[in-house]
Amino acid sequence: MIHRYILFLILGVDALLLFLQTSEVSISYEEALLLYGEGSFLQLLIKISLYFFGQNDYALRLPMIILHTLSAYLLYKISDKYLADERSKIWLVLIFILLPGVISSAILVNSAGLVIFGLLLFVYIHQNYSHNLLYPLLVVYLFIESDFVYLFLSLVFFAFTVRDKKLFLVSLLLFTLSTYLYGLDISGSPSGYFLDIIGIYSAVFTPIVFIYIFYVLYRRYFTKEIDLLWFIASVTLLLSILLSFRQRVDIEHFAPYVILALPLAAKTFVSSYKVRLKIFRKNYRNIFTLTLIFLLLNSLVVFFNKELYNFIENPQTHFAYKMHVAKELADELKNRNINCIHTNNIMAQRLRFYGVNNCDSYILVENKVTDKSRLNSVTISYKNKLIYEGYVTKVNK
Repeated sequence: MIHRYILFLILGVDALLLFLQTSEVSISYEEALLLYGEGSFLQLLIKISLYFFGQNDYALRLPMIILHTLSAYLLYKISDKYLADERSKIWLVLIFILLPGVISSAILVNSAGLVIFGLLLFVYIHQNYSHNLLYPLLVVYLFIESDFVYLFLSLVFFAFTVRDKKLFLVSLLLFTLSTYLYGLDISGSPSGYFLDIIGIYSAVFTPIVFIYIFYVLYRRYFTKEIDLLWFIASVTLLLSILLSFRQRVDIEHFAPYVILALPLAAKTFVSSYKVRLKIFRKNYRNIFTLTLIFLLLNSLVVFFNKELYNFIENPQTHFAYKMHVAKELADELKNRNINCIHTNNIMAQRLRFYGVNNCDSYILVENKVTDKSRLNSVTISYKNKLIYEGYVTKVNK
């Protein structure tokens, strides 16, 4: 029972930290497009949250934080099949919530968080309930998110291997329908993006975790220890690598699938650790400790990322710059009684969320950041470092 309390404590602290981080970021252009663009299931979730909790950043990101917390709990339940002791399951959940890509999916409003939850829910139902429940769930996935196309493809290979004719036919049909409805871009010419995608995967998982996941998937193939999780993670990882030879791959569509290899990696690591005598376990403890240190340092960088502006000459090169400025800029404009303004489309979409609409009464032009503010300029600074400067002009009609 004590482990259950520890689990909920970890999930509670994690959710609290994510909510605190929400106050530090603004809506990005991509998130604004999702919110105000073509209708989608994720857009519906966000709009429901905004309807009940108001037009603010907390309501914007609440659905993603909830999906993230539920995903962590589902991972804990799924690990019952792979890890015997409760302590190992707790460590697995902790590693999961500290992964850079998982932190991003919990904060950013995009498909990654929804797909991670959907995949874990599918696996959990597959493990614990009648497989007849899976088919209507897969049909729902077809219509709520195009990124589930890779799940359908993975299930085609899985069903063929285990000789499940019904699942094979359903998955093949859903894969065909998904590619017809949303398309699947495999075009391009031979390009050198392979190293890029390996680097991005290493950033999403940290190098140690990604290398170990790759090793576990490779090893399980030759030892024939392949199950549903292996197929979902391996097929998608291999597809993303193959596509990288022809095009630049958007990692957010593939990384959620590779995350499902975590229970497999945890099982292999724990088994390798326990079969060795205590005097030979030191290397495994060192690797685990080093991994945990990397993950904790990364989390600190994410949660205190504004401090990095003091070490960057060009603020726009900051990895989270696109998540900054807009909220503070909207507040500054409102303080000047400016509730609508004309500016570039990217900033206009972001300001719209904070109640500053588009009009021709004022014009906002972004300037190159200088040491001294100009007359009628709007400046945004973090930690006493100027990161944004815009020039406001009133249009006389």
